[in-house]
Amino acid sequence: MFFDFVSENNRRTIEEQSENRAFWDAAWGCRGLPVQWVGMEDWRVSNFLIDIGHPGHVHLFRHLAAELRRRGHTLLYSVRDIPVAKRLMECFGMTPYLDLGAKRDSRAGKALAVLRQDAALLRFVVANRIECGISSGISLGHVSQLTGMTALMFDDDDDAAEPLVVRYGHPASRAVFTPDCIVRGTRRAVYYHSTHELAYLHPDLFRPDAGVAAAAGLAPGERYFIMRFVAMKGHHDVGEQGLAKEQKLALLRLLCRHGRVIITGERELDAEFEPYRLPVPPEQMHSLMAGCSLFVGDSQTMTSEAAVLGVPALKCNSFAGRLSVPNMLEERFRLCHAYTPSRFGDMLSEAGRLLSMPAVELRGEWQRRREAMLRELVNPVPWLADYIEENYGFHT
Repeated sequence: MFFDFVSENNRRTIEEQSENRAFWDAAWGCRGLPVQWVGMEDWRVSNFLIDIGHPGHVHLFRHLAAELRRRGHTLLYSVRDIPVAKRLMECFGMTPYLDLGAKRDSRAGKALAVLRQDAALLRFVVANRIECGISSGISLGHVSQLTGMTALMFDDDDDAAEPLVVRYGHPASRAVFTPDCIVRGTRRAVYYHSTHELAYLHPDLFRPDAGVAAAAGLAPGERYFIMRFVAMKGHHDVGEQGLAKEQKLALLRLLCRHGRVIITGERELDAEFEPYRLPVPPEQMHSLMAGCSLFVGDSQTMTSEAAVLGVPALKCNSFAGRLSVPNMLEERFRLCHAYTPSRFGDMLSEAGRLLSMPAVELRGEWQRRREAMLRELVNPVPWLADYIEENYGFHT
């Protein structure tokens, strides 16, 4: 392990100076690196690091982190400068964390950001003698090649949809935890009989807060719908399409005839959609989603979240039919439907059909489908914690 090559004196110096930005700039030649140390005064040498690259990762890992803490492990965290992700981490007790700076949209910007974040994570892993890193990104895999840290990746996209992750992330990871409806090319895949979304929305882990709808200004029994628009700026989104503005407006006009519409987006909303902006903080989103009558949008993750909550979900983007997890939720459990942009008319027709059904009947049917799914798919958190402890030597 890399740690073996760090003398005891040097290791002590690293630990003592881990709060000192100037020390790291000089020691690692990374002057100007946009990294912020948050709450470092309470940190100590530990064994687990969870790296967050998207708000959805906070949900994915928060119950696993809590379970590992319950078993006696100490957890440290790192995150990109994403305000929603940092708010969620603070809300769910995933602190203190290392702020790794902003993400970038361009390919060149993304590559440069990855290099800078890798350097920051490397020095942090050495300073804190991290033994196991957990993430849904590629950086911890890179760091593990220099430190001997066990890097565990969680990935629920198909190989064909993410060639860069397959090329640069999977080979560097000790294991790639994957829903078993996906077939991987790597022998490092560890399959589990569930989905990422059930790691935080399984009924063992999540109970909707009935007070959230009232806080959003909804009257008891009022029918409402959620729309979600994504930026399509991820590395895997190059060349892909989501909903066009006119398609969003057509959906909005249809939904407004049947109830209240709530819109959430990754970036700033266009002026036409601003009056419908999400009226609750992001940590309450799933409670609001659980009570809605229909979800529509171009988001992969939130479509699957609505589906596993038993909410009818319609998605329109060019990934339709190409991803195994949404395909399973659609074909095996009939909880969601996916359409390519060229089939938007079919999506609009299906939305109209669902809206024409009595609300109680529609909800009852989808809840029965959800119950069928829950009889088959498991809460993955206890299994994952057991597997990590038993197979990588992290028993407390």
